[in-house]
Amino acid sequence: MSEGDRIRVPIVGRAQIKGDSSRTPSLGRKVARGQLCVSALGNAPRSKAAAVSQHPRPRPSQSWTNRSRGSGVRRRSGARKPGPGGLVLRLLSRLSRSPAAGERPAGGQTWMEYLDHETASATFIDSGGQFVSSQVIRISRNPYCGYERQILSSRERLEEDSLLAALQWQEPDVGPVPFLKSTDPSSSYFVILNSAAFFRVGSQLEVLVHVQDFQRKPKKYGGDYLQARIHSPKLQAGAVGRVVDYQNGFYKVFFTLLWPGQVKVSISLVHPSEGIRVLQYLQEKKPDRVYFKSLFRSGRISETTECNVCLPGSLPLCNFTDLYTGEPWFCFKPKKLPCSSRINHFKGGYLKGLLTATENAFFQSGVNIKMPINSSGPDWVTVIPRNIKETNSLELSQGLGTFPSGYYYKDQWRPRRFKMRQFNDPDNITECLQRKVVYFFGDSTIRQWFEYLTTFVPDLVEFNLGSPKNVGPFLAVDQKHNILLKYRCHGPPIRFTTVFSSDLRYVANELNGIVGGKNTVVAIAVWSHFSTFPLEVYIRRLRNIRRAVVQLLDRSPKTVVVIRTANVQELGPEISLFNSDWYNFQLDTILRKMFSGVGVYLVDAWEMTLAHYLPHKLHPDEVIVKNQVDMFLSFVCPLET
Repeated sequence: MSEGDRIRVPIVGRAQIKGDSSRTPSLGRKVARGQLCVSALGNAPRSKAAAVSQHPRPRPSQSWTNRSRGSGVRRRSGARKPGPGGLVLRLLSRLSRSPAAGERPAGGQTWMEYLDHETASATFIDSGGQFVSSQVIRISRNPYCGYERQILSSRERLEEDSLLAALQWQEPDVGPVPFLKSTDPSSSYFVILNSAAFFRVGSQLEVLVHVQDFQRKPKKYGGDYLQARIHSPKLQAGAVGRVVDYQNGFYKVFFTLLWPGQVKVSISLVHPSEGIRVLQYLQEKKPDRVYFKSLFRSGRISETTECNVCLPGSLPLCNFTDLYTGEPWFCFKPKKLPCSSRINHFKGGYLKGLLTATENAFFQSGVNIKMPINSSGPDWVTVIPRNIKETNSLELSQGLGTFPSGYYYKDQWRPRRFKMRQFNDPDNITECLQRKVVYFFGDSTIRQWFEYLTTFVPDLVEFNLGSPKNVGPFLAVDQKHNILLKYRCHGPPIRFTTVFSSDLRYVANELNGIVGGKNTVVAIAVWSHFSTFPLEVYIRRLRNIRRAVVQLLDRSPKTVVVIRTANVQELGPEISLFNSDWYNFQLDTILRKMFSGVGVYLVDAWEMTLAHYLPHKLHPDEVIVKNQVDMFLSFVCPLET
């Protein structure tokens, strides 16, 4: 791959699309907090601008119940899910009453639905064939820490407004919902359309999902967060699907069949729409639910105070806002010591008792957190192969909006945009990295790459800097082959145990200190520690990093810059409130959008964890990390063409 073939990062390929089920003749599409949404054009401004204010946090109600499935939710004896025969026709008949994408809106404009992430923002084509940009609707946001008063250029303001509008989740227009009427994954089901037919590799597979509540009654609104994948266990193959939400209790999932054999479909409910509403409230109203502390010391006197991006009240503060990036950070001022006596930073803890008993019912392991939705009928299809010429065309002739971005086959990740190398021998890695300096910046998910390389390649010897375990900074050297690896965590907020104040560096500032060149490689992962904050905090951080990346590539165009995306992880009742996949889905969408067209390479950790058969983990298992590192190294040392 030549320098001119550098991949431009598209918007994420695994969006969940939402559609309006109303019978209006005109449809629009928008991205709704990571989900693409089809909604009535006439209602779009109202739903965007007023979504936050119209749907307050659910409060306790006499009609609500906190009883779990095992403590009061009864199943009707003999109740069965409908069979697949007449079910498909009935479901499609109901869906057909909803308008489909492509109907003609008012004013002679045709709505074009783009299912790739390169075109996540809405685009119209008028009757003359000209593109018309859709108007960005300003989202009503809760003020946080002065972020609404940021001094931004007109372009930056437009970008932020566009991102916030695109990520506005389409909440159901309903009042408080009791637990029994919330989404029940065990009584919901999916149907494979044309499951009896034979499919060829490259064909599209469509799956219809119908969600029901705990009383086995069909739900009339959407907003659930689903994840979908296809897989063949014997082949160790897997790929993700795209979910379309029709906002009426029906969802359609689209898969591209990428390998031959028996292919199974798996659909999971990550959170019901009722739980999403609670997560939204926490994101906007409780950003301090993870709190941080710093130790101040001078001689024999020491004090510990709380720190964060924003601190409430009128107590005196120490202002540690970065002078170069403007990234805000504050600590309550010690009573006896000056602010200059700060010696470290560490995670204080997690707030408890965030939810009411009623809200807790929407976050139950084994009930409604990452629970499978079963099939009403066959859950697999048979896929027959194409010939070699067609297969090569399928895999390597895709555009930048390709979805999915890749798939697993025999436990090896196969990107669909280029040929990825397999670095199965440490000598191959040494040859690739010879005479290179590699910088790893970010959280513990990029630190995994550093740890994998230093473990797998025996000539890379880690130099003991006396840094705290799992915190860094870390350094590894191969003197014989002139290889240098460096890892440094990003600046606060960061939930590590203890980071010395002198090691609190912002990625943008570190990038500004790199000369760059053909022997310089930079890998960045910044996402996990921002999941509890309003989206403006993350947008600001990425804006600073992107500016530094652009400047680095401007002065040294041959520098290789790789961005690692977010990934899915295990979820329970507590971790869902702080690090839910739904939060990270939003951050991941923002990251891909903001780095689109910058000239960086993308390692799609989201799809690489979601498509794999292993359990979801914040820190994926070694086989997944190996595939990520192999893709990273394939950007550094691409196959010659």
